[in-house]
Amino acid sequence: MSQTWLGIDPGLAIIGWAVLEEGQYGDANLLDYGTIETNKQLTTAERLLEIEQDMVELLNEFQPHNVAIEMPFFNRTIKAAGGVLQAFGVINLVCHRETGVVPVYLHQSSWKCHLGYGKADKNEVADMVQGLYQITLEMLHINRPSLPCPPCPPCLPISHL
Repeated sequence: MSQTWLGIDPGLAIIGWAVLEEGQYGDANLLDYGTIETNKQLTTAERLLEIEQDMVELLNEFQPHNVAIEMPFFNRTIKAAGGVLQAFGVINLVCHRETGVVPVYLHQSSWKCHLGYGKADKNEVADMVQGLYQITLEMLHINRPSLPCPPCPPCLPISHL
């Protein structure tokens, strides 16, 4: 039985996610990807509830065997940290409650180094993802330079990196 992974790039405004399935030879097959976006006009509590409800739907639809969550990193905008960390907590809780799986936490530098450069930007990540999965920017719904999170290495099984 092949393993499925749900990879999550957490946030309060936008959560990027991708579901991958382990292939026959340890490679990864992209099953689906997308974003969960919350309305900025809502209170933080209402946005967290929206995240909780959308995560439950996502987990019930794909029933992943494993979950990988990128650890948030804050270098200068500390104001955003509170909301992102609250969202991270909700995502962590829902993943464990709905699947019984304890998520794997990935630091940006731990997966970006597999791209050949530990400080890869989103464009470099998108280029790598395009090459790995033979997908186009149109398929990712990405409009450079304002690049949202593509299905990214937190979403990839470790053996594929």
